[in-house]
Amino acid sequence: MRVPVVGWSPLKSTEQLAPLLVFIALQILEFVEVRRRKHRLSMLQVFVTRVKVTTAVLAVAVSLAAYLQLRHNYFGPPSARVRGLFVKHTRTGNPLVDSVAEHQPANAEAYKQYLHNVYDIAPYGFALSFLRWSDANSFLILYAVIAYYFSNRMARLVILLGPVASALGGVALGWTFDQLILNAAGKFASSVLFGGTEEDGDDDVATESSSSKGRDSKEGNGSVNVKERLKKSVANIARAASTMYNLRAVCVLRIALGVYLCQQVPPKAKDFYKYSHDLSEQLSQPSIMFKARLNNGQEIILDDYREAYWWLSKRTPTDARVMAWWDYGYQIAGIGNRTTIADGNTWNHEHIATLGRILSAPEEKAHRVARHLADYVLVWAGGGGDDLAKSPHMARIGNSVYHDICPGDPTCSQFGFYQGGIPTPMMEKCLLYKMVRMGEPGVPALNKHRFTHAYTSKYGKVRIFKVMNVSRKSKEWVADPANRVCDAPGSWYCTGQYPPALASLIAKRKPFQQLEDFNRGGDEASRKYVEEYHKGMDRQQGRGGRDYDEYGDDYSEAAQAAANMGVAAVGCFGAESSLGSDKVYTGGKSGAHLSSALQWAAQKRKSYVAIARAGVDGHAFAFSEPPDMSTALDVDDGCDAPCSDIDSFSCGCADAVCRENDAGPVRGEQNARRWVVYEVPPEFMEAAAARGGGKRKGSKKSKKR
Repeated sequence: MRVPVVGWSPLKSTEQLAPLLVFIALQILEFVEVRRRKHRLSMLQVFVTRVKVTTAVLAVAVSLAAYLQLRHNYFGPPSARVRGLFVKHTRTGNPLVDSVAEHQPANAEAYKQYLHNVYDIAPYGFALSFLRWSDANSFLILYAVIAYYFSNRMARLVILLGPVASALGGVALGWTFDQLILNAAGKFASSVLFGGTEEDGDDDVATESSSSKGRDSKEGNGSVNVKERLKKSVANIARAASTMYNLRAVCVLRIALGVYLCQQVPPKAKDFYKYSHDLSEQLSQPSIMFKARLNNGQEIILDDYREAYWWLSKRTPTDARVMAWWDYGYQIAGIGNRTTIADGNTWNHEHIATLGRILSAPEEKAHRVARHLADYVLVWAGGGGDDLAKSPHMARIGNSVYHDICPGDPTCSQFGFYQGGIPTPMMEKCLLYKMVRMGEPGVPALNKHRFTHAYTSKYGKVRIFKVMNVSRKSKEWVADPANRVCDAPGSWYCTGQYPPALASLIAKRKPFQQLEDFNRGGDEASRKYVEEYHKGMDRQQGRGGRDYDEYGDDYSEAAQAAANMGVAAVGCFGAESSLGSDKVYTGGKSGAHLSSALQWAAQKRKSYVAIARAGVDGHAFAFSEPPDMSTALDVDDGCDAPCSDIDSFSCGCADAVCRENDAGPVRGEQNARRWVVYEVPPEFMEAAAARGGGKRKGSKKSKKR
């Protein structure tokens, strides 16, 4: 079997063997059915034949499987992705699989979003399915249980609930109409036209009672066994309940309830129809272009990503190679029409780890490798789900193959941020941090002899850097078709090779093995590594540390730290003179992001920070003298303008943003300002001190600027 990519995996992967067994079982059934028609076998003969054939096939299959496994380690373990359906999220042991947000379990909001009104009525249909046991109902119950389990393990599998939730919703609606309208109306009409239901019920009970007495007299009072009496008692209770259920008064109540519920159906159906079409339109819109709202309330189309890919297409050579995290590989190739180092179809764990090593490495080390692989580096910036939110995963994935990235620490706990949002030394030195945070206060500049800034999108969501001193020899070697390894001559499936200049780096790789990799032999080092990874993740959870599970996180690390610390505003002021006399100024992002402002003030060793946001940037002062509280303003719309990183915090306003919020200049001031003052938390100060961000260091940097 020479099917590219797939190969022999359907016959080797344990997760694909179950469908193979079902296929074999169907062949056995058909074989026996052919014999039944040919020899006119009885049902007993058919059963015996099935048992004989199944036993023979199982004996051969088990013997063959045992031979292949014991002699050749033929069968592989379930993949980490499948295993993730049966273990806790982010605990598969494979950091690459653990990094994908789609593996998080679905919550109530996800069910409501995708099922809408059906979410409320499907449980009633599920319960009603137990009232009458049939093949159809048992199928619905089994389907619902299985679909709910898997959707509860992985959010994307909510789609499995769609068909069965619709069916169960139909069961609930059908039962409601049948029992509360049709059946109740029929019983009521029957009782009025042809006699009372109550009397009929009493006659039935009386008849049954007399007949039972007759039997008792024949058999003798002591001859009726306990089982028969219990059966009669249950029948009598059911008969009494049926009589009560069909009373005229109860029928009237049932009809009234049914009419009320039927009145709720048209508006709910109309709402469901509209919601379904709105949701389908939302899901069909491109994910790289979407509506957003600026700080001044203006609605825009955020098109940074597409514009960046078009820039690659128009402004770079056709043979340019772009290095980016694998998430964006398809977009770079499809829209930018440029070769990407990795994409969503990169099955090679070790290759993704190499990419993670480059991005999380110090600038100099990263350049030594990148110059042999890429011409440009593309990063997502601007907060939200940018590359810094994903960076701990990059380090963990890289370290799973290159153990020298975080020696003795499978979770790379030293690659991240301190509690105050200050980057750790390892994070501060890495290439990714310098690219994403380029131009921010305290962020080291890139060496222009290694990487130069080539492009930043309109709203700062994408940055592209040109790799300097690219190895022409390596680029030509990789492009040469003779250096590609194809699965067969002339095949389209050809895996590339690394250039010879990287041979020493590739030799350091240790192929990742998960604990369940039973077909590769007992690797004690790999087993210990995965166990330490689990322990490290548990320690992080125990400390309340973030696991960086979600790529789509709305907060930066520093912003989340500020929110967790309960930072509160000291007051809102309209004049700079109200702020401390020792104030120092900065602008840009620190004037709009509370987290950046707190970090900057901590680096300056100041106790307070004042922010006046003017859009995507703004103004900020840091000072240690307390503000003049006698001049504090009553909170107005200008004071309440949200920060760009955490909208639950206020960052004041400046100029046009103030005017849009009807917040003009205060007396004695020419410019419209609303300075929201925060006290810098001790945790930010401690983190800055641990990092060496004292006063002397901060003043040096400001002199250079």
